[in-house]
Amino acid sequence: MDRKEQAIRIWQAGVDAVGGHAATSKVLNDIPAPDQILAVGKPAAAMARAALEHFGPRPTLVVTKDDHGRDLPDHVTVIEASHPVPDNRSLQGGQALREAIEAMQPGSHLLLLVSGGASSLAEDLLPGKTLSDLEQLNKKLLAEGLDITAMNAERRKLSRIKGGGLLSHFQGKKATVLAISDVPGDDLNVVGSGIGALPESYDFEASTQIVASNAHARAAAAGLAQDEGLKVLADEECLHDDFLKVAKALGERIRSMPSGVMIFGGEPTVVLPENPGRGGRNQGLALALAREIAGTEGLTVVVGGTDGTDGPTDAAGAVIDGTTWGEGAEQSLQQADSGSYLDRTGALLVTGPTGTNVMDLLVAIRN
Repeated sequence: MDRKEQAIRIWQAGVDAVGGHAATSKVLNDIPAPDQILAVGKPAAAMARAALEHFGPRPTLVVTKDDHGRDLPDHVTVIEASHPVPDNRSLQGGQALREAIEAMQPGSHLLLLVSGGASSLAEDLLPGKTLSDLEQLNKKLLAEGLDITAMNAERRKLSRIKGGGLLSHFQGKKATVLAISDVPGDDLNVVGSGIGALPESYDFEASTQIVASNAHARAAAAGLAQDEGLKVLADEECLHDDFLKVAKALGERIRSMPSGVMIFGGEPTVVLPENPGRGGRNQGLALALAREIAGTEGLTVVVGGTDGTDGPTDAAGAVIDGTTWGEGAEQSLQQADSGSYLDRTGALLVTGPTGTNVMDLLVAIRN
């Protein structure tokens, strides 16, 4: 069996298990029919499609990333916006979400579908704040290497709809929130900067549920690996540090691993230079790991964002082995241009939008 194909297949099994459509569909039997569906985040279209197939046509607004609002009925209002840095469409999306909630009648039921990416994709700014303020903040946060919890805490300071603000406008009877978590600890107050979080005080019925997470993805990947006769040597969420530190720590473990598979999840951070090149945190981690395992035989590693994109690129990450590191790699790594090098060497992992977002997934196989 081709080791590269097997590694990608195990990685993909993890992603497929937390797809927005499947993860949402499995819980809808326990939810009463909503009067309004609002979906925001990278997997928003997949989540909304599941709800519409289950409940039938009803007013629906989807706010999602460019090229992610596909395969929805014509009656659905779709607003696509920029990620990871917001644009004017992000303000349109945030305002539309708030206005849709404000228009709901007493006695109504809201189904709010929330997922990662909402921090950038939808915003309704506090009075006196501008799009320029928001863009500068996001660029600053992305460059400084902060983790997602710290980043989202800063984003909430500018927002009328984050941190419970969106549902503070709800005057109906019941709000049901289903979320796909892309944050450590699966905290609804952090997912999408808390765009689906409950306000500090409210007088409506509320139900919240995390329907998919990194742990679910890792479990599915581990399950397929075992089905294919591989011993699972590790299954951990441990990628929460600077990507170079993560590569150093994991490189040593992966280099010395016996036959089997290691599965890791999380979201490494990156401190960007003033003029970064092409790539994202997964491509950076992949190339840094390639340096750690250079010359090692019988080893293949897949590193990818579960949403199918990595930073401002169309690649999810990369597939590396002991031969990936070579001439020009060090310079690309230092210049935050890992994507260019990995592209030249045929190592990029390109999946297209996956309909989910549960942080990142790393699969290492040795045989």
